[in-house]
Amino acid sequence: MDNKTSNPGILRIAAAIILGAIVGFILFLVVALFIGVFNDHMGMNIPVSTDVAENIFSAVILVIFELGSIIGFCWKVWVTPPTEEATEEMVVK
Repeated sequence: MDNKTSNPGILRIAAAIILGAIVGFILFLVVALFIGVFNDHMGMNIPVSTDVAENIFSAVILVIFELGSIIGFCWKVWVTPPTEEATEEMVVK
């Protein structure tokens, strides 16, 4: 377990990118929902909606969450060693 591989597998990186994109989008939707509720409750005019095509502020927030999630998941994959199957030598120890 002490020997870490220097490069993770391509499938682990691809999974991190896909999962990061999904989680980033879900986080954006949650934040946009809470900002919308806050706008309605307080009567403020914060320009965040889920319509990223018409609102540059929403598009920037979406990109920040997407990139942050993808970078976070890729970093976690990079620093975590792959799981090894238990062999007879490991079971005996």
